[in-house]
Amino acid sequence: MNPLFNDNTLKLGLFCTNGTGASQTLVPEAPDMSWDMSLRTARAADRAGLEAVVPFARWKGYPEGRPEHRSGRVMEPFTWAAGIAAATERIGVFATSHAPTMHPIVAAKQAATVDQISGGRFALNVVGGWNRPELEMFGAPLREHDERYDHLAEWLEVIRRLWADTEEFDLHGRFFDVVGGVSQPKPVQPTIPIMNAGGSPRGMRFAAEHADLCFVIVHSEDEDAIRRQVEGYQQMAREEFGREVRLWTHTVVVQRDTQAEADTYLRRFSSEFEDTESVDAWMRLQGANTQVVPPEVMAAMRQRFAAGAGGFPLVGTAERIAERLEMLSAAGIDGALLTWVDYDAGLDAFTGDVLPRLERAGLRRPAVGSATSEPRVVAEAVAG
Repeated sequence: MNPLFNDNTLKLGLFCTNGTGASQTLVPEAPDMSWDMSLRTARAADRAGLEAVVPFARWKGYPEGRPEHRSGRVMEPFTWAAGIAAATERIGVFATSHAPTMHPIVAAKQAATVDQISGGRFALNVVGGWNRPELEMFGAPLREHDERYDHLAEWLEVIRRLWADTEEFDLHGRFFDVVGGVSQPKPVQPTIPIMNAGGSPRGMRFAAEHADLCFVIVHSEDEDAIRRQVEGYQQMAREEFGREVRLWTHTVVVQRDTQAEADTYLRRFSSEFEDTESVDAWMRLQGANTQVVPPEVMAAMRQRFAAGAGGFPLVGTAERIAERLEMLSAAGIDGALLTWVDYDAGLDAFTGDVLPRLERAGLRRPAVGSATSEPRVVAEAVAG
């Protein structure tokens, strides 16, 4: 079984380790793109029993006319996923694909290949495409917003038929003409799980209809407000499509011995060392309207996106971070992807001090062979 569907109440994973991370910062300790770092952290997360490692897809950095900018140093997700899959044993391994940059026949075979390499641990994060300069590099001009999801739906239909159909098929759609479509090998899994992040009403409807894991940006830090956001999403999926969906989000983790130390470091890397050039370019690409957004709201948006692409802040002591994750779970969030400035040190501290608290709270079971699982095994042996 793919670990994404295990019985842990709150699933956890790594995010953005195939590039320079999620933070748009120039702090000296920020990582550069590194395969060694990708490999170390994936193996550490695998040993700790985390469920997922999710790369992001980027073909061009944010600032125009700066081909060397660090935001563009990102390893291609499918080949990266193949390497991670071969080097790990239990963790779920994702690739991320922007549909306009890859033909679905190619994506279907690559996905099935990584699923074979992983022994059935692969999942695919699908994106309709939003970065105009990046897509224009492919000769694929940015489509009108809702049309991107029409294109993505047909792209995914082709892929799923290639994974499932044992006979050749023709598909003459609005965007694709497939004649004699076939693909081997098939995935190890009956079908490969799909993740999608849709923030607009049209995007949310697409995810609710087509995705197994709906990726959301949590809008509030209040538990009741988060619960309303989650329940609204789930209700829409049930009522419009008769589907049950799982909701995941991503987070920014700053773990220190005291809250003051954590708050200070968050300000240091996301404000004092903000990569202003990159954040400005990102906000222009998103179409942020600085004329109508109040200055204090714009400042909060900048800080949160500089800290980690808008991720939910997990900032404080190990106890505080565990409490925040418990709150997200109580509000209905099924999975959280984790990002840090320093992934090595951050993951080590998290698995050592936060994971045991989540286990004691009943949200997770200790990983087989982990330090926290050993006392339980001994206790069971003594009791037996």
